Amino acid sequence: MDYQAVGKILNRINYRIFVFLLLIFFGQSSIHLLAQVGFPYCETFDGGGVQETTVFGGSARLVDGVLRLTDAALEQNGYVYIDIPFSSAYGIKASFEYFSYGGTGADGLVAFLFDAAIPNFQPGGFGGSLGYAQRDNQAGLTGAYLGIGFDVYGNFGTSNSNKQGSFPGAGVNLVPDAVVIRGPGSGTNGYFFVAGRRTMQEGDDGLPAVQQFPISSGGIGTARISDPNSVGYRKVFLDLIPDPVGDGYLVIVEMLVTTEPNSPRLVKILERPYNFPAPQDLKIGFSASTGGLYNVHEISNLIVEVSNEDGLEDPEAPDIDDVASCEGQENTYDLFNENIFLPNENSSLRCIQFYASLEDIQAEEEDVCSQARCRPENRVLVLPQGTFRADDQGGGFTFFPNLGFTDEEVVVYYTITDNYGRTSSGNFIKLLIQESPEPVTIQAEGLEEDAEEVRLCEGEGLLLKAVGEEAYFSFEWYINEELIPDSNQPEWWADQAGIYKVIAFNAKSCPTVSGNFEIINPAFPNLEISAPVIGCEVGMALDFREFIVDYDEVLFDYRLETPLGEFLVNEDLAKVFLSGAYQLQVKHKDLDCWSTPEEIEVQINTVELLPNFDFEVDGTGIKTEEEGGIFIDDPIRFTDLSQGDAVAWEWDFGDGASSTESNPVHVFGKKGIFPVQLTVANALGCQQSIRIEVPLTLSYRVMFPTGFTPDLADNNHFRPKTKGIVSMEILVFNLWGNMVFQSTNLETAGWDGKINGESAPSGNYVYRVKMISIDGEVIDESGRFTLIR
Repeated sequence: MDYQAVGKILNRINYRIFVFLLLIFFGQSSIHLLAQVGFPYCETFDGGGVQETTVFGGSARLVDGVLRLTDAALEQNGYVYIDIPFSSAYGIKASFEYFSYGGTGADGLVAFLFDAAIPNFQPGGFGGSLGYAQRDNQAGLTGAYLGIGFDVYGNFGTSNSNKQGSFPGAGVNLVPDAVVIRGPGSGTNGYFFVAGRRTMQEGDDGLPAVQQFPISSGGIGTARISDPNSVGYRKVFLDLIPDPVGDGYLVIVEMLVTTEPNSPRLVKILERPYNFPAPQDLKIGFSASTGGLYNVHEISNLIVEVSNEDGLEDPEAPDIDDVASCEGQENTYDLFNENIFLPNENSSLRCIQFYASLEDIQAEEEDVCSQARCRPENRVLVLPQGTFRADDQGGGFTFFPNLGFTDEEVVVYYTITDNYGRTSSGNFIKLLIQESPEPVTIQAEGLEEDAEEVRLCEGEGLLLKAVGEEAYFSFEWYINEELIPDSNQPEWWADQAGIYKVIAFNAKSCPTVSGNFEIINPAFPNLEISAPVIGCEVGMALDFREFIVDYDEVLFDYRLETPLGEFLVNEDLAKVFLSGAYQLQVKHKDLDCWSTPEEIEVQINTVELLPNFDFEVDGTGIKTEEEGGIFIDDPIRFTDLSQGDAVAWEWDFGDGASSTESNPVHVFGKKGIFPVQLTVANALGCQQSIRIEVPLTLSYRVMFPTGFTPDLADNNHFRPKTKGIVSMEILVFNLWGNMVFQSTNLETAGWDGKINGESAPSGNYVYRVKMISIDGEVIDESGRFTLIR
């Protein structure tokens, strides 16, 4: 491969988009660009923090350099899982120090594997289920594949709490100090007992006496044992070796235990097939719980590795020679995605690490947690000639050469690591530091030299020039970060809106990047008309500006074309006299292009609208006091007398009532002077109003006759004539004070001149009347009248 030619292309990666090439590559390769995650996964828990893929839950927390899953307290639970999938094809092995102490002896801890495809992790039932299996109606671990429990209290190996299966013959009876394997499950189904070992008993499922040990290192008052030579020390080794001919794994569980001072011993607990098909990818985690009894449960110094190391191969990377770089600027490269070989199934590139020498690489080879961890300090390498910095993901890196090293060669060594922790043997990159060109700027013809933007009408353009203190060898013009085809020239006619920049290259292909220059085609404001454009005042000009929403003559110009083809601009829009179709446009003050015309219909009123009305007591002609007056319960007819082709009426009677009839009838029902307003509108919607006061001062009228003639056809009863009275009591007395007539009937005809059926004599009589008017006024009157025969 011609790496010098490749380098000349790749050191421009900041300026050219290689998405197409990368898509082609990824479509043909198993390489995945993942963040710095994978195996071996090493977590000591003693640094005050953990890796971002170590996920805690429940009561789990960091305490004194370990991960504490539970305190020595009742009803606690905690869990942790490593949020990194690993391929089930290669198996997994893990080791960790396990501390169970300081309590009354419950419950225990479980190491579990679950399906990496499960989107939402949830632990299983706690208590005796240890966060793995179901607990009565509580579901077990989501996506559970395998659970290995280290059971102090003895419930994990029983069928208590709806668990399926137990140690042979145990049933619901406790089996303390046991290591138990439970199988796959989902919800409240499965998680069945597979195998177990009693660590403090002999027999088929126990240990020889010389190998026995308790799962917990001590009871109340005891402390954590972290020295392998001290009694109570516990370390677990798990290995799941893929079955070469079938499904599942060979499961091996061993523990390093110390039951006598200075005599740690390795005890093989279980070695047996686990013949359950595994998901494509798995994740590993741990959980612990307490119930009515309790212990502290902790882990530390966790290492998770691929089991089948012999089945894995190291990735391969090439030596890269004669790649160019440019002095004094950041150079970006993407050399590895197409030039490396990842041989392992479902392999992905985890990281690149830089070293000053091959000896530095060899010094890390013996420490699996050092070399395979993708150490942050190896992602950046500072040399006298400049600084190398690996990308956070993928195979890219940058090199920033320091000034003063032009035409010198710099050599750096690197490794690549895959997601299984396999690392390449080490290779070199040689970079030639070349001189960078002088800065380039964009100057727009006809503008100030330091102009950075210009506003133009759509379709207009101007000449942009690449200017600098150097004879540049080639050019690349960009608009909105996209390379303009065939733009290798020092000038560019720019007629599209966008952000322009130019990259100028010297004879050594080193670039210099200009600042941005923007061409803006400002959008026209939205021309919105607030209402139908109607001029209602006869003989007066219409001001069109009043109908334009957000009219702004400071920022914009407005132009109105009349039906006669004349143009009215800005303040002249106030001089509209004719009805017809007008064309409205707007433009920015600083530009000469007008918006697309919008047709607006204008209507000018030519007939003056003169509102007027009259009123009377309906059907009587009465409208004044002289004519008898208007009473509050009279129906009043209002008659429209307007001129000017009114087509709509709006009456406001001044008492809260209204009407839209042309000649309505209204009863006010109370005294007052009511301002009645009539608003009339013509067919254009033009309106005019008039207001006339209607006085209502009378609520009732009472007239008493001075005499009556019972024997004649007319005037043959005595009673007052009334109007506006709602109740009445009438009493008639003779001159000796004897009551001769009495009625409370408002509809009574009155006294007929008889006493007990006999005609009363002629002469004077006395009346007394009590009445209530329609508006509640009380009338109490008396007087004399004459009976005439």
